[in-house]
Amino acid sequence: MRELNKQDMIDLLYGCAVLGTGGGGKIDHGFEIMKEDFALGRTLKLADLDEIPDDGYISIPYGCGAPAAVGAELPPDLDRLPKVEASAVIAFQTLEEEIGHKFFAVSSSELGGMNTAEALHIACLLDIPLADGDPAGRSVPELSQSTFYMKGLRSEPMAVVTKFGEVMVFKEMIDDFRIETLVRSIAIVSGDDISVCDHPMTGKQYREAIIPGAISYALKIGRILHQAKESGDDAASQIVSQMAGKMLFKGTVTDMPWELRDGFQYGDIYLKGLNGYQNETYQIKFKNENIASYRNGKIDVTVPDLICMIDKEGNPMTTPDFSIGDEMTVFALPAPQMWKCREGLEIFGPRHFGIDVDYVPFDQ
Repeated sequence: MRELNKQDMIDLLYGCAVLGTGGGGKIDHGFEIMKEDFALGRTLKLADLDEIPDDGYISIPYGCGAPAAVGAELPPDLDRLPKVEASAVIAFQTLEEEIGHKFFAVSSSELGGMNTAEALHIACLLDIPLADGDPAGRSVPELSQSTFYMKGLRSEPMAVVTKFGEVMVFKEMIDDFRIETLVRSIAIVSGDDISVCDHPMTGKQYREAIIPGAISYALKIGRILHQAKESGDDAASQIVSQMAGKMLFKGTVTDMPWELRDGFQYGDIYLKGLNGYQNETYQIKFKNENIASYRNGKIDVTVPDLICMIDKEGNPMTTPDFSIGDEMTVFALPAPQMWKCREGLEIFGPRHFGIDVDYVPFDQ
């Protein structure tokens, strides 16, 4: 079992933010979640999958809502309510009580600057390992877009806790799509920011359903980013060359129309080219995360491949936390292999999002 120090965890969160493809929450909010852990010098135990006992239980804590709403001012009818600081921990411990087992380890729900921090904080606070796996290998907008769903592992029972300390346990649910509807509805009426803990399972079940090594993958990207910034190298180029990626575009943001709807943020990012991309345009379509991109009006890259964004300082960019005129480098990273099968493309391919094209890997 490896031990990660503060700098390792910072690098990990930066790598997760890159893999968040615009979603997964702001990295600043991830650092805020980890503030106590960093201040107290806590370390993180990272467990290889074979270090998790077959009968050891594991679960997945995360935040649910629209990334733009996290940390935003609440409307008056919600601002009057009492607030709690540890809603993620409450959800985690509520689920332990519900299933009658202590969790041996915790897993991330997706790779993102804030959502992965939820799992890191619980692992550090409760001194339990973080598993080196992930059910998405990136950030995804919908709860059912996970390898757990593809493998037939149900989300329930699940614990949901609002930032006001309201606790709910879901069980006997019809399916994950119904769960998505209900959880999103709770988020919408709770400031678009709630804590969830779900998918309690054994180590054996987890190993058979997960993308292995996902945390180590994110940590490697974070370290490349860190080293590139220290040496003055171009971070995007270094990630692309070392992680089998592809440079897509470099430009400035000319427009970014978006709206918050049904617990998601929908919109488009428009860019005009810089350097070798002058006289060209680029468009990125997003639903929380980047879903598809278009170069000069023609489809370029789609999910499940990753459309990643880095600013001119080499920092990962999260939607909608940038402005018109900001410089952006866009590059692609390959989707985990599990997403490329028929079942994966049904729930996380371009047609699922109403984009009438077949998925073609960017490196083909």
